Order: sequence, then structure tokens, then C-alpha cells
Amino acid sequence: MTDDALTIREATDADVPALVAVLRAAFAEQRDLAPPSSALGETEESVRGLMHTARVALAVVDGRIVGSQFFEPKDDYLYLFRLAVLPDHRQRGIGQALIRYAEEQARALGLPRTQFSVRLALPRQRAMYERMGYRFVEYGTHSGFSAPTFATLTKDLDPPPN
Repeated sequence: MTDDALTIREATDADVPALVAVLRAAFAEQRDLAPPSSALGETEESVRGLMHTARVALAVVDGRIVGSQFFEPKDDYLYLFRLAVLPDHRQRGIGQALIRYAEEQARALGLPRTQFSVRLALPRQRAMYERMGYRFVEYGTHSGFSAPTFATLTKDLDPPPN
């Protein structure tokens, strides 16, 4: 990591405007995906709604929010979604730090694994997740499409040390 001033903290209601801006900037390049990322349609109201069931980790560098990771408990895993890192802060380990934070939260909740989906059109993202120990579970298809558009990946977590 080259950002010495990186901190990870959880979002509060006061962070929502900046969080929406980060989501839109980070997902802007996915506008041409089929289907486009639904993250591009997030509003302050929709993010506040998500925050009723999901928690959000924020990556902060020198006081500025530069990334985020939403996560929420499901049956026997922690579901991660909306990983976002501003383009000018990528390739610095920020996304990995956000994922590791979510994995720590899964352990703290007693959940044995984490899981998320990645677009098939984003092979570099999938490769990063696989380097972090994630493995393929299944393909999925967005509504209105006949062929798979995403892959679900999971990671079994070691229990926290006693």
C-alpha cells in the first residue's frame, strides 16, 4: 500500500453525500456494461435505505473518502457488494483493505465465509478476488439476459484467534 494515511471506518449518515459521489465516480466506467451497473443510479435516499440493512466501510485518505464496501449478513455468510475505489486511488491496495475489513466483520459476527458477485466483463476484478482466496461458486444472469453476466465467488474464513 502506498497510501500511508489510509484509514478504514464505517459510514455514518453524514457521509452519504460523499459516498454517493464516490459510487458514481468509481462506477462511471461501467456505464457501457450490459446491463449498466445499478450503482450509477444510487441516490442519497437509496443509499440511506441500503444502510438500514447493510453496513458500509469507507476508505479515507488524508480526510477524503476514496472508496467504499457495502456488506450485510445473509444466511451463513457476509454478502459484500458495491466495492468502489476512485479511479485516481486504484492499484494501491485500497480495495483489498476494504475487503479485508469486511472479512474481519464477518468473523466478528461468527459467519464462516464471505461472498459476492463480479461481472464477467471485469476479469481483472475477478482475478484480484481470486488472488485474495476467493473461489468460483456459480454463474448468474441479470434479468432480461439469456447468457450469464456475473460470477458468484466465496471465501471460507478462518475463525478469529482466541
